[in-house]
Amino acid sequence: MKVQNITNIDKFFQVVDDCKGKVELVTGEGDRLNLKSKLSQYVSLANIFSSGEIPELEIIAYEKEDVERLINFMMCD
Repeated sequence: MKVQNITNIDKFFQVVDDCKGKVELVTGEGDRLNLKSKLSQYVSLANIFSSGEIPELEIIAYEKEDVERLINFMMCD
């Protein structure tokens, strides 16, 4: 799923951390990075966060309840 205009980055990562299954970020090169890893959160996304918001990301959540959790975040944020 594509997510756009994430302005509350801390809340986004809190939602990701609350997910039961894997949540992955798909890079422009097609690599998949585990967003539940704190190291991946800090290192792989440093450039995106430099402006204080995330314009667009492609993420994959494997559990239905995690997809719903992320959709609810996007609708309420």
